[in-house]
Amino acid sequence: MPSYSIKEIAGIVGGEVVGDGSIVIRGVAGIREAVPGKITFLANPKYESYLASTKASAVITAGGNGSFDGAIINIDNPYLAFLKVVRLFAQTQLEKYSRGVHPTAIIPEGVKLGEDISIGAYVVVEENVSIGDRTTLLPLVCVNDGARIGSDCLIYPHVTIREKCEIGDRVIIHSGAVIGSDGFGYARNGEEHHKIPQIGIVRIEEDVEIGANTTIDRATMGVTLIGHGSKLDNLVQIAHNVVIGENSVVAAQAGISGSTELGKNGGLAGQAGLVGHIKIGDGAIVGAQGGVTKSVPAGTSVSGYPAREHSFARKICAATARLPDLLKEFRNLQNRVDALEKGKGSGPSAEDD
Repeated sequence: MPSYSIKEIAGIVGGEVVGDGSIVIRGVAGIREAVPGKITFLANPKYESYLASTKASAVITAGGNGSFDGAIINIDNPYLAFLKVVRLFAQTQLEKYSRGVHPTAIIPEGVKLGEDISIGAYVVVEENVSIGDRTTLLPLVCVNDGARIGSDCLIYPHVTIREKCEIGDRVIIHSGAVIGSDGFGYARNGEEHHKIPQIGIVRIEEDVEIGANTTIDRATMGVTLIGHGSKLDNLVQIAHNVVIGENSVVAAQAGISGSTELGKNGGLAGQAGLVGHIKIGDGAIVGAQGGVTKSVPAGTSVSGYPAREHSFARKICAATARLPDLLKEFRNLQNRVDALEKGKGSGPSAEDD
């Protein structure tokens, strides 16, 4: 197990040491579970009370030490710094798996295999496939004809990569994901629906991670594109010809309809739904269960259904919660008006004088 001094760790993450920089750290842990020899972090102020009771030898935080007696590494983003420290002590995912090709794997002679790869039991690779250096395909992965997979990828069991799809370097695809399933395209003729051939591909650029049971449809023609560094959660549906820009994040159960474009550094929260043929600008965010029916400008946050600017959507939500009381108040006022009208009708009139 590797070990590092507090001073060495601070140098790696770019933090400032407060206290004894010579303390040796041999692992990482959560603030409540940590024991001597471990380093932890504090990023959320609501956990600050745990500083008094944690047994950790050091903590990474963004200033202040409360009642903590150990060494501190001060840094603006303690969570990101802690993730860097975790990597120092954790065996990388690719290192966990033995190199080589399992004897039960089915691989035609024409497949191009890179160096130092790992292909597990019952993997099926079809003709004209290429797989880059140090890539790992775990058991029961299926790679169809003409697909290309880059270097340093990790493909978990039961992933299907359909024909001619392209996977960049350092991509992680979790179990059950399907890359390149047919887009949902049909032409109606009377009461019949005729399938439109889906002859495009999916292209996944470098450093993308795709969650379990996520489906990314191949383009009708052209490319369905997942941009560099983007992260897709579990159970996400990406339709044909969708474009997701670089470093965007899509949370679980979100769905994007065909030919819609999500810009760079964008985000879709859980169960967000987007209609087809619209554009979500760079840096725009769609809140949980947001239903987007038209394009969203760059840098905007929207929520609700139909999705509106977030602060306005919150006002609508708050007003909706008051509807039962407002309806009751309206009925009371209506009854009072009715009573006044009845009283006016039963009183003396000008003609009686």
